[in-house]
Amino acid sequence: MSKRMEFGIKATLKELLTYKSGILGIAILVFLIGLSIYTIIALPYDQAIKLWRGAGGIWLDNPRNALPEWWEIFVGKKLPRTIILDSRTATFGVSKAVTPVAGTNMKLVTINYLFEYNYDDFPSEMNIFFYAKYQKDPPLVKLTLKKPSGDTIEFPRFALKAPNDTLYYSISNDVLNTLLSHYVSKYGKINISDNLSPLELTFGKDTAEGLEKGTLDVEKGVYRLTIEATCFGEDSDIDARVVVYGKVYGPAGTDNLRRPLEIALLWGTPIALAFGLTASLVTSLLQLIIATIGAWYGGIIDSAIQRVTEVYMILPFLPFLILIAAFYQINIWVILVTVIVLSIFGAGIKSTRALVLSIKEYPYIEAARTYGASNLRIIFLYIIPKILPPIVPGLISAVPGYVFLEAALSFLGLGDPFLPTWGKVLNDAQNAGALYRGYYYWVLEPSILLMLTAFAFAFLGFALDRIVNPRLREM
Repeated sequence: MSKRMEFGIKATLKELLTYKSGILGIAILVFLIGLSIYTIIALPYDQAIKLWRGAGGIWLDNPRNALPEWWEIFVGKKLPRTIILDSRTATFGVSKAVTPVAGTNMKLVTINYLFEYNYDDFPSEMNIFFYAKYQKDPPLVKLTLKKPSGDTIEFPRFALKAPNDTLYYSISNDVLNTLLSHYVSKYGKINISDNLSPLELTFGKDTAEGLEKGTLDVEKGVYRLTIEATCFGEDSDIDARVVVYGKVYGPAGTDNLRRPLEIALLWGTPIALAFGLTASLVTSLLQLIIATIGAWYGGIIDSAIQRVTEVYMILPFLPFLILIAAFYQINIWVILVTVIVLSIFGAGIKSTRALVLSIKEYPYIEAARTYGASNLRIIFLYIIPKILPPIVPGLISAVPGYVFLEAALSFLGLGDPFLPTWGKVLNDAQNAGALYRGYYYWVLEPSILLMLTAFAFAFLGFALDRIVNPRLREM
């Protein structure tokens, strides 16, 4: 029996490869399965959940809403990457010097940052994170920025508000006013455009005309940022981490919470395949058994099954799921069981019943009855194996429907709130106004993966249907 089954599988696979749709479907499915295996091995579930939740600010150094790195192919220019300079680590281009002030308990800490900026666009953000140690009086900090042209900008001293303080350089009004004052003193009376941001004034190639029109080109080259801090107390000290955020990040970009989208895109693959295949397989097998039992026994059993099926067919499927998800905190397993329960008495029972009614009149069924075979033996050994091949194409073709159903629930905010799935990515994108803000990658990436999954199973189902139904081969 196993040899016959093995031969049948090989023959079906060989015939499947004679159809272009079958080859394409298998190729896409192999890619998705390979991606799922890689995800499970390279990014274990517990680690993925921890990373997706972003506990402890682990994504603080990532740019917000960054494009994927391959996006710059379509833009036609080199987009900026994130630059991180930390005085607490041995970072290239960073130096720190501590000079005690004679006759006092004060010390002067000087930190120099050298970095090269050779991108065709301005950064998205710039933050300076301070890590100070003091007993009573906080350090007084002064910033000095030297641009590649030699232009030097000095910022007024300020005191830290806390040991771990942050200067949000790109949105600071104090920084903006200092930059505007610098260029006014440099060019005299000039009407600087209100459209220019602190980052454009910092990394822009300043000209009087560009400042007035609000259009500055990027000034490429080596920048020097110097932090001079006056610390009070023998044990006092200060370090700083400078983060110049880019506009691209990784293979999939980031969302509004700075999380790399590849986490959800990768883990969404095994979740979607497992959910779709499990729901379709269990539902199809249960429908097959129920329909066969009803058609074989007939009478009250068959009539009851048909009435329940007709009731299920007119009930609104999605609203029931939305109602359950709205009133109960559910996870992916509850959703799966609910979907299976609501799908058991589906339209497949009607078509399967018609096949069984035809097969039960075959001579070999009459022969089995004559030899005393039990009803269960006839159902599970003689009828179901006979009608199983025509059911397989429908089973395969039903997988995308369940994948889209899970994605739709997550998109509506009714899916598993903790799982990183394709639907959850789309839900986050909608809530953040991704399309309105021009973050098209955020919507396109999960949508393309959903379409690939649908195409894979649709192509396979179509090819298998032509194999088990010879009349379709002429089409």
